[in-house]
Amino acid sequence: MLAHIKGKLIGFLFGLLIGSLPGALLGLWLGHLVDKKLANAWLFNKGAQAEFLYTTFATMGHVAKSSGQVSSEEIRLAEQLMTQMRLQGEQRVQAQNAFREGKSADFPLTETLRRFRARVKDSRNLLRFFMEVQLQLAFADGHLHPAERRLLLTIAAELGFSEAELEQLLAFAEAQLHGFRYGHGHGHGHGYGHGHGAGGHTPPPAERLRDAYRILEVEEGANDSMVKRAYRRQMSKHHPDKLAAQGLPKEMMDMAKEKAQDIQQAWETIKAVRKIR
Repeated sequence: MLAHIKGKLIGFLFGLLIGSLPGALLGLWLGHLVDKKLANAWLFNKGAQAEFLYTTFATMGHVAKSSGQVSSEEIRLAEQLMTQMRLQGEQRVQAQNAFREGKSADFPLTETLRRFRARVKDSRNLLRFFMEVQLQLAFADGHLHPAERRLLLTIAAELGFSEAELEQLLAFAEAQLHGFRYGHGHGHGHGYGHGHGAGGHTPPPAERLRDAYRILEVEEGANDSMVKRAYRRQMSKHHPDKLAAQGLPKEMMDMAKEKAQDIQQAWETIKAVRKIR
């Protein structure tokens, strides 16, 4: 409550200090304008975050249905993400309804994605994060169905990603699936149970190293400086605080932290092999 009258209170007191009652009334009016602007910004941000969550789960539902049949693994992953985001009560019902709406054959995917893209002001980092969540769903059963790949190409294009960029995102997702989701104990039960890293067993060193390069999106033959730059670039794209500042819903912060941990783990793996200081 205080947050909504803070500007008025400060304006009134400041006006009283520098003038008299007329000054205080002027300060009160100016404070009211500030409060109104802040309230509108807060409502917009709240609406944008609600739309982020709706678009995420509705699109997931559409991706799940694209192969013809929604699998139990895909449903389980969607529910696990809702749990990870701590969605409860009405929020969880809304997420479930969005997933259900997305499965409909007449779901307006293009319109929904364009509205979402405008809402996040075309932020590449947020759009990338959104795509990575969709890839989690696509890989829920351990492989990518051709129909899912075709739909992902459509989604990527609507959000401004090229086919080459989508391939990079797919490699990033597969690398997480294979091993890094299990490398530091935070991925159990997040729907990655069919990859090489399933059950918590560590993949072979050569495979794990290959996946580390894929997560940093850099060639294995790159020199140390290039690898270091790739690591910093990926951390910049996935830094939780940066994503939060750009509008990532607070419910998704744990997911963002996990991705940043995967990138850090990949860097540490490569650094140890190359003996980079």
